Amino acid sequence: MRGVAWIFLGAMFGFIYLPVAALVLFSFQGGSLPVPPFDGPSLAWYADILGDRDLMAALRHSLVVALASGAVSVALGFGAAYGLARHDLKGQAVLRGLLIAPLTVSYLIVGLGLLIVLQRLGAGLSLWTAGIGHVVINLPLCFAILYAAMGAQQENAERAARDLGAGEARVVLLVTVPMLAAPILAAFFLSVTLSWDEFIIAFLLTRFDVTLPVEIWSLLRSGLSPRLNAVGSLVFLVSVAVVLAMEILVLRRRA
Repeated sequence: MRGVAWIFLGAMFGFIYLPVAALVLFSFQGGSLPVPPFDGPSLAWYADILGDRDLMAALRHSLVVALASGAVSVALGFGAAYGLARHDLKGQAVLRGLLIAPLTVSYLIVGLGLLIVLQRLGAGLSLWTAGIGHVVINLPLCFAILYAAMGAQQENAERAARDLGAGEARVVLLVTVPMLAAPILAAFFLSVTLSWDEFIIAFLLTRFDVTLPVEIWSLLRSGLSPRLNAVGSLVFLVSVAVVLAMEILVLRRRA
């Protein structure tokens, strides 16, 4: 049974990572097509994309939108979680359900709804509107993570700080936030990762200044090439780096 378990585990990891391995491998292809036989290794396609102004601009846009929307999502999610966890409000269960409900809605529906609302308001499509869309989809996730982390231990420490004369703002900034540093960072990095890879909402809510997934989609319309593999490899490596950083911070906090 042990051997069968290892075979199953190997097959599972192969199923997950084999396409990624092929993507990375053929990003070093020396020829013009990302298909066997492998002709390389070569860094020509990486040099090509790093010298592409449109791609580098889209990369910067993705980073700005991901970091900004992640920060706003965490701030709003923390406020909502703190309010519902520390105060007895009428219809509290309904409010929690409404905050988490967007997690069950397709990104396409969210994007179309936001597009209609923004057009009604006369707002032009830009990176700002894409950031708003990413806050809408990431806020419920941040709220769920932070609400689940607000337990009795933090509440007792907050109560002790109030008994010692600390105001509400000092309690939140000096007690609650440091004690919830790991969940806050986890929610932030997860929001950044999801925003970095998100395509549908970014496609619907941007016009001229686009994010990297939208730029990759426009390149795909002209066919596959090792250039696209190089772009995909960079996106994958950035996503992996963010996730690893999140895991390291969480593990250090627990230790």
